[in-house]
Amino acid sequence: MRIPRGKVVCLLVTGSLLTGLGLIFLIVGPLIIRDQIVKNVQIDPSNGFAYKFWQDVPVPFYMSIYFFHIMNPEGVLRGEKPVLAQRGPYVYRENRPKGNITFHENYTVSYRTYRQFHFVPERSVGNESDQIVLPNMLGLGAAILAEKFPLLLKVMFNTAMRNFNQTAFFTKTVNEIMWGYDDEFINFLHKLFPNRLPFKDKFGLFADLNNTDTGLFTINTGVDDINKAHKISTWNGLKKVNFWHSDQCNMLNGTAGELWPPFMDPSDTLKFFSPDACRSLELVYQQSGRTFGIPSFRYIAPKTMFANGTVYPPNEGFCPCRQSGVLNVSTCRDYAQIFISHPHFYNADPVLLEAVDGLHPNEKDHALFIDIHPESGIPMNVSIKLQLNLFLKSAKGIKITGQMQTMLLPLIWFDESGNIDGPILDNFYIFMEVIPMALQYIQYILLALGIALMVIAAILGIMFLRQNRHKSSGTENIGDKSADSEKKQVPECFNEKLTRTESRL
Repeated sequence: MRIPRGKVVCLLVTGSLLTGLGLIFLIVGPLIIRDQIVKNVQIDPSNGFAYKFWQDVPVPFYMSIYFFHIMNPEGVLRGEKPVLAQRGPYVYRENRPKGNITFHENYTVSYRTYRQFHFVPERSVGNESDQIVLPNMLGLGAAILAEKFPLLLKVMFNTAMRNFNQTAFFTKTVNEIMWGYDDEFINFLHKLFPNRLPFKDKFGLFADLNNTDTGLFTINTGVDDINKAHKISTWNGLKKVNFWHSDQCNMLNGTAGELWPPFMDPSDTLKFFSPDACRSLELVYQQSGRTFGIPSFRYIAPKTMFANGTVYPPNEGFCPCRQSGVLNVSTCRDYAQIFISHPHFYNADPVLLEAVDGLHPNEKDHALFIDIHPESGIPMNVSIKLQLNLFLKSAKGIKITGQMQTMLLPLIWFDESGNIDGPILDNFYIFMEVIPMALQYIQYILLALGIALMVIAAILGIMFLRQNRHKSSGTENIGDKSADSEKKQVPECFNEKLTRTESRL
């Protein structure tokens, strides 16, 4: 079988073109994806959809509240171990629109995030009218402060507590505990401790959070440097907070906790400033996986997050400390005796767990995590869990405290959770998975076809050369035969064009 030289040339040319296209896709494809990621991560009003996503995150967030109902309040006053029963969750839909957005010439933007909570009965176990037995946070907090009073003032304090019907433990509805309740004792405390209380009329655990902002954040837009995107520049005009006792602990690290710079690596940590904790937190990489079909990194809290200075020396600036695993936030909560921890004292000193009955810490229910898409820095699935604990003790000379043991008593724990869902997830999946995968398949198909055609062309070329070696004659005939031979050697893929040209002549 004679191998036409034209076919060899055609296969070689076509294979080279396909291989070249494959190489172009191999180089240009990732650059196109990277460029689109950069544009969608930057905070820039000209980005349209991306900017609106940042301005008012359409992802539904929910706050699930769990209360620790005290089963034996009278026994606690006698010095017995508290017996707790978890109640809940009571779930609230959380909206976080941004306002007061102002762009600056140094590629930063200032804004306030407003938090709005709406009760969601269908997700809750119970309703806001449920009654819970909890410690009287105001009364017991005031009692600890009153312990330092002179004897006469202690007598007056005890009389006032009796006249206002204040007890160490009370029964309130979920709504009252969350959003505030009226009490004449509050007016008395304002007179007794002027300018020391952070509230005016009503007292509730979340009364100051609903329809209020989390402070004035100024963050980097990433327009000048994508690696700085979303990182905090200042909070309330400050480069660092002043709640703690070391420069390291007062630093504003990372982002505001909504988005992170793109192109993350497992060696990176996830840093963000939490106004609720009054400090920067740092999560560490745990594992790679897929969240809703999209590649993700899971970040979790290290065991050292709330460790005391003895266990973890860098945390010494957060002291005075108690047992490891709890953080004293009284300095940023108007000296209220509040400590935060992981729920059920997960990852905390066992002494805290042994002081009460009814806690069952485990990683599945009580460990916080963030699943983040490393290429874009966008969180896919978030669950931030924290617990509020009240410091209790028997205050000398203050009758309301009885003979209770010195301890940290869990009040509530909450889980702020949210995940990408619906059309946003579909669009994200198409952009971050389908399109890159399609480009990848195209480049591999082009490369494979191109290389295959070039290999076939090489094989046919070798066969063509061998055939020419076996020719014993053919070079002697000149004239018409030679011309006919040359014409036949023109690549077949050009024969049609050549025939048309000859017919015109």
